Amino acid sequence: MYVHARSSELRDLHQIKKMDLVNCGQEGSELFQVQSHLYKHLFSFIDSMSLGCAIQLGIPDIIHSHGQPMTLPQLVSKLHIDPNKTICVHRLMRLLSHSGFFTKTTTVHEDGEEEEAYALTPSSRLVLNDDRTSLSPFVVAMLDPALVNPWYSLGDWFRGTELTPFAKVNGMGLWDYCNQNPEYGDTFNEAMASDSRFMRLVVTEFKPIFEGLGSLVDVGGGTGTMARIISELFPHIKCTVYDLPHVVANLPETSNLNYVGGDMFQSIPPTDAIMFKCVMHNWNDEDCVNILKRCKEAITSKGYKKGNKVIIIDAVINEEKDDEDTTKAKLLFDTLMMVLLPGKERTKKEWEKLFMEAGFSRYKIMASYGMKSLIEVYP
Repeated sequence: MYVHARSSELRDLHQIKKMDLVNCGQEGSELFQVQSHLYKHLFSFIDSMSLGCAIQLGIPDIIHSHGQPMTLPQLVSKLHIDPNKTICVHRLMRLLSHSGFFTKTTTVHEDGEEEEAYALTPSSRLVLNDDRTSLSPFVVAMLDPALVNPWYSLGDWFRGTELTPFAKVNGMGLWDYCNQNPEYGDTFNEAMASDSRFMRLVVTEFKPIFEGLGSLVDVGGGTGTMARIISELFPHIKCTVYDLPHVVANLPETSNLNYVGGDMFQSIPPTDAIMFKCVMHNWNDEDCVNILKRCKEAITSKGYKKGNKVIIIDAVINEEKDDEDTTKAKLLFDTLMMVLLPGKERTKKEWEKLFMEAGFSRYKIMASYGMKSLIEVYP
């Protein structure tokens, strides 16, 4: 009886397994697709690290200098690396090409033999060192261990009391870290400057926003890249970069560009207009309201006149209207702010709340381009 019962159980189990295999064919396929999706995002850091490696090796600039698509042997010879690592360069370039940083094409030799070659894409052109809109310094700064290591402590941070994961890992906030580590501070400032140089296109396209102004204060303007662009395009505007004293100390001034050290939480110099480029997202709502109140005092201290305003260049999250890449970039930046600083990226409704609480009467989102929007705020 026992043997017969055991045999019956085995047959039933075998039949169930056969039915499972038949019925789960489609479900199994979907499961493997989900697994691929999971692995894709789990290992997406490899994309950024590989891009950082390519910049470190100078691959985009080497291909650019070559003037035409570059074969693997040509690239390896210019990299001056061990020939035994040729296959590794191929694997690196295969991934980066798949991710859109390079493109693969075919070059034909004199003997008619075809060989795979690599060319730049618009994305890799953005990290060329000799280009004025190069974002290479930004990539290098964001991949520094000081900014990467806090991500390992994100889960512990949620359970703790530290202000940010960055402070938990590095023992101080980001701004203090940049101040106490001058080498990285310079790297970070150059990263911000590279992003600001990119804004020349925006300033040129939206000239009416600046044309009626007599003076402008760029609050948190760092070394003055953005203000310098405005002062060159609009010589009639007296531009002032207002940042912490050690940031603006001994920077070269011009006839319509000067630097003033101070604390935006205490006061802001009187002016027609105040500009914040990617500053507000560094701070929490309470701090932003306090800063905006100082702004209102500054642009109305000599009596309000038509055209006085606050100009904000920052992200506005709009998941309904933005394309997938733009939305993902904004959400990634929002989480980045959470890890590095007590700030965040904001929706239109969240921006409006800040403006109204600070005592402003109206605002207008003038334009959106890529990740950022240009907002005018009026007393």
